[in-house]
Amino acid sequence: MKSKVEQPIAVICTFTWVGFICAISFMEAWLKFRAPGVTLPIGLGIGRLVFAALNKVEWVFAVAILISNIRIAKKISINPFYIIVVLILIVQTVWLLPALDARAELYIEGKTVPPSNLHLYYAIAEGIKFISLSVFGTKLFKLKNG
Repeated sequence: MKSKVEQPIAVICTFTWVGFICAISFMEAWLKFRAPGVTLPIGLGIGRLVFAALNKVEWVFAVAILISNIRIAKKISINPFYIIVVLILIVQTVWLLPALDARAELYIEGKTVPPSNLHLYYAIAEGIKFISLSVFGTKLFKLKNG
C-alpha cells in the first residue's frame, strides 16, 4: 500500500505543531526550573514569553491548515479533530493564558497567589491537543493499493 498526501502544507504544519507542543509544553515548561540560578520569578518570566510566542505560532499553523484545506477541497471540509484543536486554542488564548499570565505577574511582584487548577487545565488541554493533532495529521495520509 502507498500513502498519498493531498495537503502537504497541512501535514507539515500539523506535525511541526505536534513537535512544538512536545518540546515546549511537555519539556521546556518544567525543565527551565531545574536550571541552576533560575528562580521562580525568572522561570515564570521566561514561561510567559515562551507561551505567548507559542500561542502566536499555533494560530499561524491553524490558519495555514485551514487555508490548505480550503485550497485543496475548494470548500471548508474540516476534520472534527481539527475543530477540537481550534476550540482548545481559542480557550487557551482567551482564558487560560491570560489567567496564567496574571498569576505569574503576581508571583513576579512577590504577592501571595491563592491555589489554582489553571496549570492542570492547561496541561490537560495540551494533552488533548497533542492527541487530536496527531490523529488529524495521520488522517491527512490517504492509503491506496498499488
